[in-house]
Amino acid sequence: MVMRRHCLALAAFALAPLAFAEDLGAMWGTAAEEAKYYPIVDIPIPSTIPMRPGGLEVLPDGRLAVGTRRGDIYFIEGAFASPPKPTYHLFATGQDEIFSLAWRDGAMLATSFGEVTRIRDLNGDGVADRYETLSNNWGYAEGHEFAFASKPDPEGNVWVALGLSGSYNSNNLFRGWAVKITPTGQMIPVCSGLRSPGGIAANTQGEMFVIESQGPWNGSCSLKHLKPGGFLGHPASYNWYAFTKDLKEPVKPNSNSRMTVERGRVAELVPPAVRFPYIKMGRSISGFRLDQTGGKFGPFAGQFFLGDYTLSLILRATTEQVNGVWQGACYPFREGLATGLMNVEFSPQGKLIAGGFTTNTQWPVRGTAPFALQRIDWNGVMPFEVKEINIRPDGFLLTFTLPVDPKVAADPASYAVTTYTHVYHGGYGSPEVDQTAPRVLKAVPSADGLTVRLTLEKIELGHIHDFDFAGVRSTAGKPLLHTKAYYTVNEIPVR
Repeated sequence: MVMRRHCLALAAFALAPLAFAEDLGAMWGTAAEEAKYYPIVDIPIPSTIPMRPGGLEVLPDGRLAVGTRRGDIYFIEGAFASPPKPTYHLFATGQDEIFSLAWRDGAMLATSFGEVTRIRDLNGDGVADRYETLSNNWGYAEGHEFAFASKPDPEGNVWVALGLSGSYNSNNLFRGWAVKITPTGQMIPVCSGLRSPGGIAANTQGEMFVIESQGPWNGSCSLKHLKPGGFLGHPASYNWYAFTKDLKEPVKPNSNSRMTVERGRVAELVPPAVRFPYIKMGRSISGFRLDQTGGKFGPFAGQFFLGDYTLSLILRATTEQVNGVWQGACYPFREGLATGLMNVEFSPQGKLIAGGFTTNTQWPVRGTAPFALQRIDWNGVMPFEVKEINIRPDGFLLTFTLPVDPKVAADPASYAVTTYTHVYHGGYGSPEVDQTAPRVLKAVPSADGLTVRLTLEKIELGHIHDFDFAGVRSTAGKPLLHTKAYYTVNEIPVR
Protein backbone atom coordinates (compact mmCIF):
# COMPACT_ATOMS: atom_id res chain seq x y z
CA MET A 1 0.00 0.00 0.00
CA VAL A 2 2.78 2.45 0.86
CA MET A 3 4.59 1.74 -2.39
CA ARG A 4 1.42 2.14 -4.43
CA ARG A 5 0.65 5.43 -2.77
CA HIS A 6 4.22 6.59 -3.30
CA CYS A 7 3.58 6.00 -7.00
CA LEU A 8 0.44 8.12 -7.01
CA ALA A 9 0.09 8.36 -10.73
CA LEU A 10 -0.08 12.03 -11.32
CA ALA A 11 1.42 10.94 -14.56
CA ALA A 12 -2.23 10.04 -15.04
CA PHE A 13 -2.59 13.78 -15.35
CA ALA A 14 -0.19 13.36 -18.23
CA LEU A 15 2.94 15.27 -17.44
CA ALA A 16 4.90 15.06 -20.64
CA PRO A 17 8.39 13.59 -20.32
CA LEU A 18 10.07 17.01 -20.42
CA ALA A 19 12.39 18.59 -17.89
CA PHE A 20 10.63 21.06 -15.61
CA ALA A 21 12.91 23.85 -16.74
CA GLU A 22 10.47 26.34 -18.25
CA ASP A 23 10.36 29.79 -16.70
CA LEU A 24 6.80 29.38 -15.46
CA GLY A 25 6.93 32.64 -13.57
CA ALA A 26 6.79 34.46 -16.88
CA MET A 27 3.89 32.38 -18.18
CA TRP A 28 1.18 34.84 -17.23
CA GLY A 29 2.99 37.16 -14.83
CA THR A 30 -0.29 38.54 -13.52
CA ALA A 31 -0.59 37.15 -9.98
CA ALA A 32 -0.19 40.57 -8.33
CA GLU A 33 -2.81 42.11 -10.60
CA GLU A 34 -5.19 39.18 -10.14
CA ALA A 35 -5.04 39.66 -6.37
CA LYS A 36 -6.65 43.10 -6.77
CA TYR A 37 -9.86 41.34 -7.81
CA TYR A 38 -9.61 37.77 -6.56
CA PRO A 39 -7.54 37.52 -3.34
CA ILE A 40 -6.44 34.07 -2.16
CA VAL A 41 -7.33 33.19 1.44
CA ASP A 42 -5.57 30.35 3.26
CA ILE A 43 -7.71 27.92 5.26
CA PRO A 44 -5.47 26.75 8.10
CA ILE A 45 -4.93 23.01 8.52
CA PRO A 46 -3.85 21.76 11.98
CA SER A 47 -0.52 19.97 12.02
CA THR A 48 -2.19 16.98 13.66
CA ILE A 49 -4.49 16.34 10.66
CA PRO A 50 -3.02 14.34 7.72
CA MET A 51 -4.77 16.42 5.09
CA ARG A 52 -4.13 15.77 1.39
CA PRO A 53 -7.28 17.28 -0.15
CA GLY A 54 -8.90 15.47 -3.08
CA GLY A 55 -12.70 15.45 -3.28
CA LEU A 56 -14.64 18.54 -2.18
CA GLU A 57 -18.32 19.10 -1.36
CA VAL A 58 -20.40 21.73 0.45
CA LEU A 59 -22.93 20.17 2.83
CA PRO A 60 -26.53 21.38 3.16
CA ASP A 61 -25.68 22.96 6.53
CA GLY A 62 -22.86 25.01 4.94
CA ARG A 63 -19.90 22.99 6.17
CA LEU A 64 -17.13 22.02 3.76
CA ALA A 65 -16.49 18.29 3.25
CA VAL A 66 -13.02 17.17 2.13
CA GLY A 67 -12.06 13.69 1.00
CA THR A 68 -8.34 12.97 1.24
CA ARG A 69 -5.66 10.95 -0.46
CA ARG A 70 -5.37 8.89 2.72
CA GLY A 71 -9.06 7.93 2.47
CA ASP A 72 -10.55 10.11 5.24
CA ILE A 73 -13.50 12.48 5.01
CA TYR A 74 -13.45 15.61 7.16
CA PHE A 75 -16.30 18.03 7.79
CA ILE A 76 -14.98 21.57 8.27
CA GLU A 77 -16.96 24.32 9.96
CA GLY A 78 -15.83 27.93 9.52
CA ALA A 79 -14.07 27.47 6.17
CA PHE A 80 -16.14 30.25 4.61
CA ALA A 81 -15.80 32.77 7.45
CA SER A 82 -13.71 35.92 6.93
CA PRO A 83 -11.10 35.24 8.10
CA PRO A 84 -11.51 31.45 8.11
CA LYS A 85 -11.85 29.88 11.56
CA PRO A 86 -11.98 26.20 10.67
CA THR A 87 -12.73 23.35 13.01
CA TYR A 88 -12.17 19.86 11.63
CA HIS A 89 -14.34 16.83 12.35
CA LEU A 90 -13.46 13.35 11.09
CA PHE A 91 -16.66 11.95 9.59
CA ALA A 92 -15.41 8.80 7.85
CA THR A 93 -12.22 6.85 7.28
CA GLY A 94 -10.89 3.67 5.71
CA GLN A 95 -11.39 4.58 2.06
CA ASP A 96 -8.63 4.94 -0.56
CA GLU A 97 -7.60 8.19 -2.29
CA ILE A 98 -10.92 10.00 -2.48
CA PHE A 99 -10.88 12.43 -5.39
CA SER A 100 -14.66 12.93 -5.77
CA LEU A 101 -17.36 13.63 -3.19
CA ALA A 102 -21.09 14.33 -3.46
CA TRP A 103 -23.85 14.62 -0.86
CA ARG A 104 -27.29 13.27 -1.79
CA ASP A 105 -30.32 12.19 0.25
CA GLY A 106 -28.53 12.34 3.58
CA ALA A 107 -25.53 10.29 2.46
CA MET A 108 -22.03 10.95 1.18
CA LEU A 109 -21.05 9.43 -2.16
CA ALA A 110 -17.28 8.92 -2.20
CA THR A 111 -15.50 7.73 -5.35
CA SER A 112 -12.12 6.04 -5.14
CA PHE A 113 -10.12 3.73 -7.43
CA GLY A 114 -12.38 0.72 -7.16
CA GLU A 115 -15.87 1.85 -6.26
CA VAL A 116 -18.49 4.44 -5.46
CA THR A 117 -19.28 4.13 -1.75
CA ARG A 118 -22.43 5.43 -0.07
CA ILE A 119 -21.56 6.52 3.48
CA ARG A 120 -24.14 7.31 6.15
CA ASP A 121 -24.37 8.33 9.80
CA LEU A 122 -27.38 6.31 10.93
CA ASN A 123 -27.29 7.03 14.68
CA GLY A 124 -26.73 10.77 14.31
CA ASP A 125 -23.52 11.02 16.35
CA GLY A 126 -21.61 12.77 13.56
CA VAL A 127 -19.51 9.76 12.62
CA ALA A 128 -20.22 7.44 9.68
CA ASP A 129 -21.40 4.00 10.69
CA ARG A 130 -22.73 2.58 7.40
CA TYR A 131 -20.54 2.01 4.34
CA GLU A 132 -22.26 0.53 1.27
CA THR A 133 -20.74 -0.21 -2.12
CA LEU A 134 -23.04 1.52 -4.58
CA SER A 135 -21.07 0.14 -7.52
CA ASN A 136 -17.70 -1.48 -8.20
CA ASN A 137 -18.58 -2.98 -11.59
CA TRP A 138 -15.28 -2.10 -13.23
CA GLY A 139 -11.76 -3.45 -13.01
CA TYR A 140 -9.10 -2.17 -10.64
CA ALA A 141 -5.65 -3.58 -10.05
CA GLU A 142 -3.01 -0.85 -9.83
CA GLY A 143 -2.31 2.71 -8.78
CA HIS A 144 -2.70 4.45 -12.13
CA GLU A 145 -6.31 3.35 -12.45
CA PHE A 146 -7.96 6.44 -10.99
CA ALA A 147 -11.68 7.07 -10.92
CA PHE A 148 -13.25 10.54 -10.93
CA ALA A 149 -16.95 11.19 -10.52
CA SER A 150 -19.48 13.92 -11.16
CA LYS A 151 -22.06 15.35 -8.81
CA PRO A 152 -25.39 13.52 -9.27
CA ASP A 153 -27.25 14.56 -12.42
CA PRO A 154 -30.98 15.47 -12.26
CA GLU A 155 -31.89 11.75 -12.31
CA GLY A 156 -29.48 11.03 -9.46
CA ASN A 157 -26.89 9.30 -11.64
CA VAL A 158 -23.19 9.66 -10.86
CA TRP A 159 -20.92 9.68 -13.93
CA VAL A 160 -17.51 8.07 -13.39
CA ALA A 161 -14.44 8.43 -15.62
CA LEU A 162 -11.99 5.53 -15.38
CA GLY A 163 -8.30 6.02 -16.12
CA LEU A 164 -6.30 3.52 -18.15
CA SER A 165 -3.99 0.88 -16.68
CA GLY A 166 -0.50 2.30 -16.31
CA SER A 167 -1.78 5.37 -18.16
CA TYR A 168 -1.31 3.59 -21.50
CA ASN A 169 -3.32 0.34 -21.68
CA SER A 170 -6.71 -1.01 -20.68
CA ASN A 171 -5.93 -4.20 -18.80
CA ASN A 172 -8.97 -4.20 -16.56
CA LEU A 173 -12.71 -4.03 -17.21
CA PHE A 174 -13.91 -0.68 -18.64
CA ARG A 175 -10.65 1.12 -18.00
CA GLY A 176 -10.64 4.11 -20.37
CA TRP A 177 -14.44 4.40 -20.28
CA ALA A 178 -16.96 6.77 -18.77
CA VAL A 179 -19.79 4.97 -17.02
CA LYS A 180 -22.98 6.08 -15.30
CA ILE A 181 -24.04 4.75 -11.89
CA THR A 182 -27.77 4.91 -11.18
CA PRO A 183 -29.18 5.57 -7.68
CA THR A 184 -29.83 1.83 -7.38
CA GLY A 185 -26.23 0.95 -8.27
CA GLN A 186 -26.66 -0.14 -11.89
CA MET A 187 -23.62 0.67 -14.04
CA ILE A 188 -24.26 1.85 -17.60
CA PRO A 189 -21.28 2.19 -19.98
CA VAL A 190 -21.49 5.58 -21.72
CA CYS A 191 -18.48 6.06 -23.98
CA SER A 192 -14.93 4.83 -24.60
CA GLY A 193 -11.64 6.46 -25.52
CA LEU A 194 -10.40 8.11 -22.31
CA ARG A 195 -6.78 8.04 -21.21
CA SER A 196 -6.24 9.73 -17.84
CA PRO A 197 -9.26 11.82 -16.88
CA GLY A 198 -9.10 14.22 -13.96
CA GLY A 199 -12.67 15.35 -13.25
CA ILE A 200 -16.26 15.46 -14.53
CA ALA A 201 -18.89 18.22 -14.42
CA ALA A 202 -21.98 19.34 -16.33
CA ASN A 203 -22.22 22.60 -18.27
CA THR A 204 -25.19 25.00 -18.10
CA GLN A 205 -27.12 22.84 -20.57
CA GLY A 206 -26.66 19.76 -18.38
CA GLU A 207 -24.22 18.01 -20.73
CA MET A 208 -21.43 16.12 -18.98
CA PHE A 209 -17.79 16.93 -19.74
CA VAL A 210 -14.55 15.33 -18.62
CA ILE A 211 -11.06 16.77 -18.38
CA GLU A 212 -8.43 14.72 -20.18
CA SER A 213 -4.65 14.80 -19.93
CA GLN A 214 -1.99 15.20 -22.55
CA GLY A 215 -0.41 11.93 -23.63
CA PRO A 216 -0.88 9.19 -26.27
CA TRP A 217 -3.67 10.18 -28.70
CA ASN A 218 -3.97 13.50 -26.85
CA GLY A 219 -1.84 16.34 -28.13
CA SER A 220 -2.74 18.53 -25.15
CA CYS A 221 -4.98 18.56 -22.13
CA SER A 222 -8.58 18.96 -23.23
CA LEU A 223 -12.19 19.21 -22.17
CA LYS A 224 -14.26 16.45 -23.77
CA HIS A 225 -18.00 15.95 -24.12
CA LEU A 226 -19.19 12.61 -22.71
CA LYS A 227 -21.49 11.87 -25.61
CA PRO A 228 -23.38 8.58 -25.10
CA GLY A 229 -22.04 6.03 -27.58
CA GLY A 230 -19.11 8.25 -28.45
CA PHE A 231 -15.40 7.48 -28.79
CA LEU A 232 -13.21 10.11 -27.15
CA GLY A 233 -9.94 9.43 -28.91
CA HIS A 234 -7.79 6.73 -27.25
CA PRO A 235 -8.45 3.26 -28.76
CA ALA A 236 -6.92 1.18 -25.93
CA SER A 237 -10.36 0.61 -24.39
CA TYR A 238 -11.96 -0.98 -27.47
CA ASN A 239 -11.62 -4.42 -25.87
CA TRP A 240 -14.60 -3.77 -23.59
CA TYR A 241 -17.24 -3.12 -26.28
CA ALA A 242 -18.04 -6.82 -26.10
CA PHE A 243 -19.25 -6.25 -22.52
CA THR A 244 -21.82 -3.62 -23.51
CA LYS A 245 -25.36 -4.25 -24.71
CA ASP A 246 -26.00 -1.75 -27.48
CA LEU A 247 -22.70 0.00 -28.29
CA LYS A 248 -20.86 -0.78 -31.52
CA GLU A 249 -17.07 -0.86 -31.66
CA PRO A 250 -15.80 1.92 -33.95
CA VAL A 251 -13.14 1.48 -36.59
CA LYS A 252 -9.71 2.29 -35.19
CA PRO A 253 -8.25 5.72 -35.90
CA ASN A 254 -5.09 6.08 -37.95
CA SER A 255 -2.04 7.34 -36.12
CA ASN A 256 -0.01 10.37 -37.32
CA SER A 257 -3.16 11.97 -38.67
CA ARG A 258 -5.32 14.94 -37.70
CA MET A 259 -8.51 14.94 -35.65
CA THR A 260 -10.54 16.48 -38.47
CA VAL A 261 -9.37 13.79 -40.89
CA GLU A 262 -10.16 10.93 -38.51
CA ARG A 263 -13.60 12.34 -37.76
CA GLY A 264 -14.37 11.59 -41.40
CA ARG A 265 -13.30 7.96 -40.91
CA VAL A 266 -14.53 7.22 -37.38
CA ALA A 267 -18.17 8.18 -37.09
CA GLU A 268 -18.20 7.88 -33.28
CA LEU A 269 -15.12 10.09 -32.73
CA VAL A 270 -15.97 13.05 -30.51
CA PRO A 271 -13.40 15.87 -30.86
CA PRO A 272 -12.21 17.71 -27.74
CA ALA A 273 -14.52 20.63 -27.06
CA VAL A 274 -11.71 22.80 -25.67
CA ARG A 275 -8.02 22.14 -26.09
CA PHE A 276 -5.61 23.79 -23.67
CA PRO A 277 -2.29 24.72 -25.31
CA TYR A 278 0.48 23.01 -23.38
CA ILE A 279 2.17 25.15 -20.69
CA LYS A 280 0.40 28.29 -22.00
CA MET A 281 -2.85 27.03 -20.49
CA GLY A 282 -2.08 24.30 -18.01
CA ARG A 283 0.07 21.21 -17.91
CA SER A 284 -1.96 18.69 -15.90
CA ILE A 285 -5.53 19.95 -15.54
CA SER A 286 -7.54 18.40 -12.72
CA GLY A 287 -10.96 18.85 -11.09
CA PHE A 288 -13.35 21.53 -12.33
CA ARG A 289 -16.74 23.04 -11.52
CA LEU A 290 -19.42 25.19 -13.13
CA ASP A 291 -19.97 28.64 -11.65
CA GLN A 292 -23.61 28.52 -10.57
CA THR A 293 -23.32 31.33 -8.04
CA GLY A 294 -25.46 33.77 -10.01
CA GLY A 295 -22.79 36.46 -10.18
CA LYS A 296 -21.52 36.19 -6.60
CA PHE A 297 -18.12 35.17 -7.96
CA GLY A 298 -17.96 37.95 -10.53
CA PRO A 299 -18.83 38.24 -14.22
CA PHE A 300 -18.20 34.61 -15.24
CA ALA A 301 -21.43 32.87 -14.21
CA GLY A 302 -22.12 29.73 -16.23
CA GLN A 303 -18.45 29.09 -17.00
CA PHE A 304 -16.17 26.24 -15.97
CA PHE A 305 -13.33 26.86 -13.52
CA LEU A 306 -10.55 24.28 -13.72
CA GLY A 307 -7.55 23.55 -11.50
CA ASP A 308 -4.11 22.58 -12.76
CA TYR A 309 -1.93 20.26 -10.71
CA THR A 310 1.54 21.06 -12.00
CA LEU A 311 1.25 24.81 -12.51
CA SER A 312 -0.82 25.50 -9.36
CA LEU A 313 -3.29 27.73 -11.14
CA ILE A 314 -6.94 28.04 -12.14
CA LEU A 315 -8.33 28.47 -15.65
CA ARG A 316 -11.70 29.33 -17.16
CA ALA A 317 -13.51 27.65 -20.06
CA THR A 318 -16.72 28.26 -22.01
CA THR A 319 -18.63 25.86 -24.26
CA GLU A 320 -21.14 26.22 -27.08
CA GLN A 321 -22.74 23.78 -29.50
CA VAL A 322 -22.22 24.31 -33.22
CA ASN A 323 -23.75 22.00 -35.82
CA GLY A 324 -24.48 19.52 -33.02
CA VAL A 325 -20.83 19.44 -31.81
CA TRP A 326 -19.48 21.04 -28.64
CA GLN A 327 -16.56 23.44 -28.76
CA GLY A 328 -15.38 26.55 -26.96
CA ALA A 329 -12.57 28.57 -25.48
CA CYS A 330 -10.22 28.71 -22.50
CA TYR A 331 -8.86 31.74 -20.65
CA PRO A 332 -6.33 32.44 -17.87
CA PHE A 333 -7.85 33.22 -14.47
CA ARG A 334 -5.68 32.96 -11.34
CA GLU A 335 -2.13 31.84 -10.66
CA GLY A 336 -0.16 31.74 -7.41
CA LEU A 337 -1.94 28.88 -5.61
CA ALA A 338 0.12 27.18 -2.91
CA THR A 339 0.29 23.58 -4.12
CA GLY A 340 -0.75 21.12 -6.80
CA LEU A 341 -4.51 21.44 -7.28
CA MET A 342 -6.62 18.30 -7.26
CA ASN A 343 -10.08 19.85 -7.12
CA VAL A 344 -12.14 23.02 -6.82
CA GLU A 345 -15.63 23.65 -5.44
CA PHE A 346 -17.97 26.64 -5.24
CA SER A 347 -19.80 27.60 -2.07
CA PRO A 348 -23.31 29.09 -2.11
CA GLN A 349 -21.74 32.37 -0.95
CA GLY A 350 -19.78 32.55 -4.21
CA LYS A 351 -16.37 31.51 -2.92
CA LEU A 352 -14.13 29.07 -4.79
CA ILE A 353 -12.35 26.44 -2.69
CA ALA A 354 -9.17 24.92 -4.13
CA GLY A 355 -7.42 21.96 -2.56
CA GLY A 356 -4.54 19.66 -3.31
CA PHE A 357 -1.07 18.41 -2.49
CA THR A 358 2.30 17.46 -3.88
CA THR A 359 3.68 13.94 -4.09
CA ASN A 360 7.36 14.73 -3.44
CA THR A 361 8.25 12.36 -6.25
CA GLN A 362 9.22 12.88 -9.88
CA TRP A 363 6.15 14.97 -10.78
CA PRO A 364 7.07 18.60 -10.16
CA VAL A 365 4.63 21.18 -8.87
CA ARG A 366 4.98 24.93 -9.14
CA GLY A 367 3.43 25.59 -5.71
CA THR A 368 5.80 24.63 -2.92
CA ALA A 369 3.41 23.68 -0.08
CA PRO A 370 3.09 19.92 0.54
CA PHE A 371 -0.69 20.34 0.80
CA ALA A 372 -3.19 23.19 1.13
CA LEU A 373 -6.78 24.30 1.30
CA GLN A 374 -7.30 27.79 -0.08
CA ARG A 375 -10.24 30.00 -0.95
CA ILE A 376 -10.56 32.52 -3.76
CA ASP A 377 -12.96 35.38 -3.05
CA TRP A 378 -14.24 38.02 -5.43
CA ASN A 379 -13.93 41.41 -3.72
CA GLY A 380 -16.59 43.07 -5.90
CA VAL A 381 -14.16 45.01 -8.11
CA MET A 382 -14.76 44.29 -11.80
CA PRO A 383 -11.66 43.16 -13.74
CA PHE A 384 -11.30 44.14 -17.39
CA GLU A 385 -11.30 40.76 -19.08
CA VAL A 386 -12.37 38.91 -22.20
CA LYS A 387 -15.50 37.37 -20.76
CA GLU A 388 -16.29 34.97 -23.60
CA ILE A 389 -15.54 34.18 -27.24
CA ASN A 390 -18.21 32.77 -29.55
CA ILE A 391 -17.77 31.67 -33.14
CA ARG A 392 -19.60 33.22 -36.10
CA PRO A 393 -19.67 32.06 -39.76
CA ASP A 394 -16.90 34.49 -40.74
CA GLY A 395 -15.17 35.21 -37.44
CA PHE A 396 -15.81 35.58 -33.74
CA LEU A 397 -17.85 37.60 -31.28
CA LEU A 398 -15.83 38.89 -28.34
CA THR A 399 -17.60 39.80 -25.11
CA PHE A 400 -15.82 41.92 -22.49
CA THR A 401 -16.55 42.53 -18.80
CA LEU A 402 -16.17 46.30 -19.20
CA PRO A 403 -16.68 48.60 -22.23
CA VAL A 404 -13.80 48.85 -24.67
CA ASP A 405 -12.43 52.05 -26.16
CA PRO A 406 -14.47 52.31 -29.39
CA LYS A 407 -11.66 53.73 -31.51
CA VAL A 408 -9.10 51.15 -30.42
CA ALA A 409 -11.64 48.33 -30.62
CA ALA A 410 -12.56 49.23 -34.21
CA ASP A 411 -8.95 48.97 -35.38
CA PRO A 412 -8.15 45.48 -36.74
CA ALA A 413 -4.51 46.06 -35.73
CA SER A 414 -5.61 45.82 -32.07
CA TYR A 415 -6.00 42.07 -32.51
CA ALA A 416 -3.63 39.28 -33.50
CA VAL A 417 -4.71 35.72 -34.32
CA THR A 418 -2.62 32.64 -35.01
CA THR A 419 -3.86 29.08 -35.40
CA TYR A 420 -2.41 25.60 -35.00
CA THR A 421 -3.46 22.06 -34.29
CA HIS A 422 -1.89 18.84 -33.00
CA VAL A 423 -0.83 15.56 -34.51
CA TYR A 424 -3.44 12.92 -33.64
CA HIS A 425 -1.29 9.88 -32.94
CA GLY A 426 -0.35 7.18 -30.47
CA GLY A 427 2.80 9.03 -29.43
CA TYR A 428 2.99 11.13 -26.29
CA GLY A 429 1.58 14.62 -26.75
CA SER A 430 2.23 16.71 -29.83
CA PRO A 431 3.95 19.85 -30.95
CA GLU A 432 1.81 22.65 -32.36
CA VAL A 433 1.62 22.04 -36.12
CA ASP A 434 0.03 23.44 -39.29
CA GLN A 435 0.36 27.03 -38.11
CA THR A 436 -1.47 29.87 -39.86
CA ALA A 437 -1.92 33.57 -39.18
CA PRO A 438 -5.28 34.74 -40.58
CA ARG A 439 -5.71 38.50 -40.92
CA VAL A 440 -8.39 40.33 -38.99
CA LEU A 441 -10.32 42.07 -41.77
CA LYS A 442 -12.80 44.03 -39.70
CA ALA A 443 -13.60 44.82 -36.05
CA VAL A 444 -16.99 46.28 -35.14
CA PRO A 445 -17.66 47.23 -31.50
CA SER A 446 -21.23 47.39 -30.20
CA ALA A 447 -22.78 50.67 -29.08
CA ASP A 448 -22.30 49.76 -25.41
CA GLY A 449 -18.70 48.69 -25.97
CA LEU A 450 -19.20 45.28 -24.37
CA THR A 451 -18.85 43.23 -27.56
CA VAL A 452 -16.70 43.34 -30.67
CA ARG A 453 -17.47 41.44 -33.85
CA LEU A 454 -14.29 40.25 -35.57
CA THR A 455 -14.25 39.20 -39.24
CA LEU A 456 -11.30 36.95 -40.13
CA GLU A 457 -9.68 36.24 -43.45
CA LYS A 458 -10.27 32.54 -42.74
CA ILE A 459 -11.37 30.27 -39.91
CA GLU A 460 -9.25 27.12 -39.74
CA LEU A 461 -11.32 24.00 -39.10
CA GLY A 462 -9.84 21.74 -36.42
CA HIS A 463 -7.44 24.42 -35.17
CA ILE A 464 -6.95 26.25 -31.91
CA HIS A 465 -7.35 29.95 -32.61
CA ASP A 466 -4.81 31.71 -30.43
CA PHE A 467 -5.94 35.30 -29.71
CA ASP A 468 -3.67 38.10 -28.53
CA PHE A 469 -5.58 41.14 -27.27
CA ALA A 470 -2.61 43.14 -26.00
CA GLY A 471 -3.69 46.13 -28.07
CA VAL A 472 -7.21 46.36 -26.64
CA ARG A 473 -8.01 49.11 -24.13
CA SER A 474 -11.00 49.92 -21.93
CA THR A 475 -12.76 53.29 -22.08
CA ALA A 476 -10.54 54.23 -19.13
CA GLY A 477 -7.43 53.41 -21.21
CA LYS A 478 -6.57 50.27 -19.23
CA PRO A 479 -5.21 47.04 -20.79
CA LEU A 480 -6.87 43.69 -20.22
CA LEU A 481 -5.91 41.79 -17.08
CA HIS A 482 -5.22 38.75 -19.31
CA THR A 483 -4.50 39.38 -22.96
CA LYS A 484 -4.67 35.78 -24.24
CA ALA A 485 -7.51 33.38 -25.04
CA TYR A 486 -7.78 30.19 -27.11
CA TYR A 487 -10.79 28.96 -29.09
CA THR A 488 -11.02 25.39 -30.45
CA VAL A 489 -12.85 25.20 -33.81
CA ASN A 490 -14.49 21.83 -34.41
CA GLU A 491 -17.31 23.22 -36.55
CA ILE A 492 -17.98 26.47 -38.38
CA PRO A 493 -21.56 27.82 -38.25
CA VAL A 494 -23.56 27.88 -41.46
CA ARG A 495 -24.21 31.37 -42.75
